[in-house]
Amino acid sequence: MRHQKKALKLGRTAEHRKALLANQVCALIEHQRIKTTLAKAKAVRPLAEKMVTLGKKGSIHARRNALATLRHKTAVKKLFDQIAPRSTDRNGGYTRIVRLGQRKSDSAPMAFIEWVDAAQVAEEKAAEEKAAEEKGAKTKKEKPVQAKEPAPEPKESAPMPAEESKPKRRGWLGRKPRDAEK
Repeated sequence: MRHQKKALKLGRTAEHRKALLANQVCALIEHQRIKTTLAKAKAVRPLAEKMVTLGKKGSIHARRNALATLRHKTAVKKLFDQIAPRSTDRNGGYTRIVRLGQRKSDSAPMAFIEWVDAAQVAEEKAAEEKAAEEKGAKTKKEKPVQAKEPAPEPKESAPMPAEESKPKRRGWLGRKPRDAEK
């Protein structure tokens, strides 16, 4: 009986499964949203939530535990510096799974897994970019662009003597058939 065995096996060995889930969480941290199969999304969710909980603690021990699981320094840095601080007021439920329907090739159910507060971050970034564009348009004056002269080409002092081309040595796959040699 499988009592108290919650982990989804995903048809992989334990090492392969751990590596897959760690890579999926790192991709989620990097891209804020990933498209994957529904089974993988459901398997990734608990690990991603645990990593955010470690990020909220913020201690060196928590950072080392996250690094031991994820194995990507940049992902751990982004998790602790950007993602975890956004979730300080939330007590769990940091991720959302959105079902997408069937994949065409094998009819596997597909889903997006994303951070719950990713939409807010996207709106904030868009507002910042818009404000920067308006500010940049007001303060920035166009300067005339000067065309650069092309660099003079190096002159050849003397032409190199042409070497006689040797016939290429053919390997096993490039051999001519025996009938052609005769």
